[in-house]
Amino acid sequence: MYAEGVADMAGRIRDEDIALVRERSSIADVISETVTLKSAGAGNLKGLCPFHDEKSPSFNVSPARNVWYCFGCGAGGDAIKFLMDAEHLSFVESVERLADRAGIQLRYVEGDSAAPRPRPQQGQRQRLVAAHAAAVEFYRAQLTTAGARPAREFLARRGFDRAAAERYGCGFAPDAWDLLTKHLRQQGFSHDELVTGGLSRPSRSGTLIDRFRRRLMWPIRDLAGDVIGFGARKLFDDDDGPKYLNTPETPIYKKSHVLYGVDQAKREIAKQGKVVVVEGYTDVMACHLAGVPTAVATCGTAFGGDHIGVLRRLLMDTDDVAGEIIFTFDGDAAGQKAALRAFEDDQRFVGRTFIAVSPDNMDPCDLRLAKGDLAVRDLVARREPLVDFALRHVINRYDLDTVDGRVEAMRRAAPLVAKLKDREKRPEYVRKLAGDLGMEIEPVQRAVLAAASATPGRDAAPAPRPARPEPVVDNPHSMVEREALKLALQEPVLAGPMFDAVEASEYRHPVHAAVRAAVAAVGGAATATGGAVWIESVRDACEDLAARALVGELAVEPLRIDGEPDPRYVSVTMARLQWGSVTSRIRDLKSRIQRINPVNNKDEYFAAFGELLSLEQHARALREQAAGGL
Repeated sequence: MYAEGVADMAGRIRDEDIALVRERSSIADVISETVTLKSAGAGNLKGLCPFHDEKSPSFNVSPARNVWYCFGCGAGGDAIKFLMDAEHLSFVESVERLADRAGIQLRYVEGDSAAPRPRPQQGQRQRLVAAHAAAVEFYRAQLTTAGARPAREFLARRGFDRAAAERYGCGFAPDAWDLLTKHLRQQGFSHDELVTGGLSRPSRSGTLIDRFRRRLMWPIRDLAGDVIGFGARKLFDDDDGPKYLNTPETPIYKKSHVLYGVDQAKREIAKQGKVVVVEGYTDVMACHLAGVPTAVATCGTAFGGDHIGVLRRLLMDTDDVAGEIIFTFDGDAAGQKAALRAFEDDQRFVGRTFIAVSPDNMDPCDLRLAKGDLAVRDLVARREPLVDFALRHVINRYDLDTVDGRVEAMRRAAPLVAKLKDREKRPEYVRKLAGDLGMEIEPVQRAVLAAASATPGRDAAPAPRPARPEPVVDNPHSMVEREALKLALQEPVLAGPMFDAVEASEYRHPVHAAVRAAVAAVGGAATATGGAVWIESVRDACEDLAARALVGELAVEPLRIDGEPDPRYVSVTMARLQWGSVTSRIRDLKSRIQRINPVNNKDEYFAAFGELLSLEQHARALREQAAGGL
């Protein structure tokens, strides 16, 4: 029950303000900053779960109720819970972030006092983000100073004017030891915050100095657009540091997850189902300005598994909707090595992977300078499948005019064909490889099969999904119980009075009964207005963990009706819910009557007989009510 995080030493946020944040936070907008969502029908949306690896979308979002649930791993909740899980924020930090987004002024109380107090110090993430936002403005202002002339000249030489510099927030770290540090301290940021955020560092003497000096600066933003770090380019020959220097690992900057330019590219990536992975900040800028708006780059680290996870969610890279991942690498040895390393990660994408290498071995920024915007667009358009590039790179290392050269090339290339995730393409690539090598198909085919069998996990069954409570649909009556609970959670205004009128004893499955008890514990469905606040109140009232998980699932699972539910559908569902128990009681009563001696136990016999007649009359009414939906 994550709401326990509301209380802290500094006080707690008022409950009514938390409810207001839940109501006014668009779950679809919040999640769309991380996950590409598509229509799932019945007003719901779906995408790839950000919390476990999957190839088919099981992550469901209900905008109407402002809740989400993953049928793959069982995670679910509202916008507050999503930020807590996706960005590792505390409950208070999540509420404060959503409140800022929605323009809600939060009120806080101390202990049991109901008196509001001033807003406390923000959570760590918000403070570090605020410090970086202030640093961006500082660096941008410095870019116009006389000392920043080398930075401006560098941008101009790379083809970027003032408008481009402003669009990407470029700045300059001045030739001073602690100018930024003093500026941020004057704005109220503490020594520890500046060190923790990677903006400042202790000097040998123990004083606090700026981490970046005499460098061209690029702000690095997360998916939501918050600045979380910086990339800094060396400008002066007497600077003995590395060519590029990045923010160190911090609570908000994880280089294995960060992609430069993703905040500007994410919508086009989702729209086009395509992403272009380049190698540097200037390449991203050049691609965007040249009409390739889907370009992103890693930040001080190699492209890896966490980056793949980010892109797959943006691409909605699934079996049904396979995207395109296009890598651009320099044609030199380092670039070719990076391309082959990318091919190793190819299997983690469902979509198709390509490589685009300039004929002149120029990166996108150089290509734009030399040949213009059209040349950059053509570079991406002329992409070739990554496997083709990898095979050509391998076999070109051998002398194919000799037997030894052909055999060794076959041995080295066969594992690449064996790694193809699309098994239907392997026979075609076997034939292609045989043709490129000038060999018969049979030995190449044997080499590929041997490589496939020798590769651990190749062609093995996919890894099982994370364990989660199984759906409670073990019999027809359970399905009706489930539908009744969905109506109470999703449509309490419509279904509340009829739902509450049916006794809890009608729910036979223990998990369903626990959810029904939680609805009663919070005042019944008739008292609710719906939405995330209602669903979270029921979830929090569940004493059973399985019931708590089931609430999240039922909140987004579509009702078993085409179109919008109406009072008639609610009436039919509740009648069917009672029908099972009434017919069961009739059977038990008939059996009991047969065992009663009407002579010796006349009163008991007639009492049971009268009860049977009443139940049968009730059953007929329920049958007619239930038939109303047919």
